[in-house]
Amino acid sequence: MSHKTNQAAALLSLLVAASAISTTGHAQSYPIKPIRMIVPWNPGGTTDTIARILGQKMSEAWGQPVVIDIRPGASAIIGTEIAMRAPADGYTLLHANMAQWATNPSFYKTNYDTLRDFAPVSMAATAPQLLVVYPGLPVNSVQDLVKVAKAEPGKLNFGSGGAGTLAYSAGELFKMLAGVNMVHVPYKGTILALTDLLGGRCQVVFSDMPIALPHAKSGKARALAVTSAKRTPLVPDMPTIAESGLPGYALENSWGVMVQKGVPRPILAKLNAEIVRVHNLQDVKDRYAALGLEAISSTPEAFVEFIRADAAKFSKIIQATGAKVE
Repeated sequence: MSHKTNQAAALLSLLVAASAISTTGHAQSYPIKPIRMIVPWNPGGTTDTIARILGQKMSEAWGQPVVIDIRPGASAIIGTEIAMRAPADGYTLLHANMAQWATNPSFYKTNYDTLRDFAPVSMAATAPQLLVVYPGLPVNSVQDLVKVAKAEPGKLNFGSGGAGTLAYSAGELFKMLAGVNMVHVPYKGTILALTDLLGGRCQVVFSDMPIALPHAKSGKARALAVTSAKRTPLVPDMPTIAESGLPGYALENSWGVMVQKGVPRPILAKLNAEIVRVHNLQDVKDRYAALGLEAISSTPEAFVEFIRADAAKFSKIIQATGAKVE
């Protein structure tokens, strides 16, 4: 090997080492300014609620504000694309509803690809949906609902945040397995569908637990069942839809934090460690549980595998039910 070759090799090694030191240094000092956490859904929803709890804890630990940036629209596509275009420096996070991410590719053409354009950081929470009905409807169980729906096809409607939302997929799966005809009414958010249910303008909603559970407890809505395969310890007395006469019915929602592809690995690791720390705090677990959520976390690698499996599951449901954008 020539002297010049040795010099070039040495220089390359120095550059690699310098780059590693620089990246590590940035991670050690990170964050040095406010962090933006984009929520691509309406304010007051589950994704927003979880983001605020997480953001508060991160801010307290790091001494930098975590600003919640609400960017709803187009089934979360608008906010997601804003996050995708942000610099890959760890200062813009996306708090994602994973069921939405899993179903959007089946309904819409987007400018982003989940695993091509984003780096999963950690899961944050999971929960089944809660099947609720307007209390003026003469039903007290899933079987009652099926009987009423079969007796008057097309009279009942179910509301959701639109095609691609878990509430929509949950309703379409229910219709298919029960053999009933309920009319889907899309809203700009499932929380708006629930508002109409409380007023009697919508009869059935498959809602996020944190939004619907307080209304069910107060009697403003009537809860019939949860959508998970097994009963949840969050409401242990509530039966599942599967055990209420529709075997095989099982859907759950989940949430997680993403960053842009290209965020330095040390910063990604620091974000992951902080999210894991927060979701192991007992007060956070208790706050989530009060909302009908289970606080969870994961490695980035496990999160990637979850996203792939979730996408495959929802793709099969959409194909089987023939669900489509209305």
